Amino acid sequence: MKKTTILFLLMTAFFMQAHAQSSQNQQYLQYIAQWRDVVVDNQRRFGIPASIIMAQALLESAAGSSELATRANNHFGIKCTTDWTGKTYLKDDDKKDDCFRVYKNASQSFDDHAVFLQRSRYQPLFEIAVEDYEGWAYGLKKCGYATDPKYPQKLIKLIQDYHLDKLTDKNWETVCNTGTNTASNRPVVVRKTEPIAVITSNPEPEYQEPRTAKEEKQLFLLTHKPQKCNGVKYILAQEGDTYASVAFCLNIKERDLREQNDALGRTLQAGDRIYLAKKKTQAPKEKTLMWVTPGESLWAVCQRECVQLKKVQQYNNFDPSIRILKTRQAIYLRKPPKK
Repeated sequence: MKKTTILFLLMTAFFMQAHAQSSQNQQYLQYIAQWRDVVVDNQRRFGIPASIIMAQALLESAAGSSELATRANNHFGIKCTTDWTGKTYLKDDDKKDDCFRVYKNASQSFDDHAVFLQRSRYQPLFEIAVEDYEGWAYGLKKCGYATDPKYPQKLIKLIQDYHLDKLTDKNWETVCNTGTNTASNRPVVVRKTEPIAVITSNPEPEYQEPRTAKEEKQLFLLTHKPQKCNGVKYILAQEGDTYASVAFCLNIKERDLREQNDALGRTLQAGDRIYLAKKKTQAPKEKTLMWVTPGESLWAVCQRECVQLKKVQQYNNFDPSIRILKTRQAIYLRKPPKK
């Protein structure tokens, strides 16, 4: 064979490979842009790094083009468990006809992935900082998420190639289009000269089935663990929560939620207790009389002890205008004994 023919074949093969690589990169970038807001929101709500969520989705679903993704809307390769009651899809994996979960849509798959990682076997991961994507990648393998011995390295490569650790930055697209691969200090092959067509640029985005009220409440209570005080369940408000957003997630009226927390006209602060039912009319007997410190809020005392504010005002003959206790004093949290 002539040298010119060999050279021509080599050049053809090179350009074909480069074209295939470019097409794959564009597919991956479009997928990242489509699901970026979802993974960033799941990082905020569940504490799972957005970079890890996206890398797993890219790897497990081949950017949404895998058999599981197209036929089962399963973007994370999550298999059936004993508590799974939904539809199933059989596919050869670690063994013949492995059972995989089927979802109504891809969005439901992202939700279930966040819930799935709340299982006890994955709890050690949440001791790792969200910025430490390498720790999470190796931690997922150690906790048994995947059997592939190179699973951590594959996740890390995707994160570094596509700068997924910068997903929460507003300028991620700029970094990805013009940046360099920090792992190998070489130009990123996904450099583009024109903006990427993303789903959010469409004035009428693709329809996604909304969560049911039950699903919304279950997801919310995963990130807001209920506790008890005086026999009543409560949760702690987190950064960004409002009475309106909490009421929506719990599927109750905002005014009802405010009234059972004596919070009409109040702004919710991170760390505030939010009772999920009406507070008690009085404290336990051992807390009939309680000492308070100067400057303490009467509302804060009532929230801490789970007693209705109006009742405490009655027990102590307080004027309704009193909000701050100015002196160190003992107040009744139950009906005072008759003199």
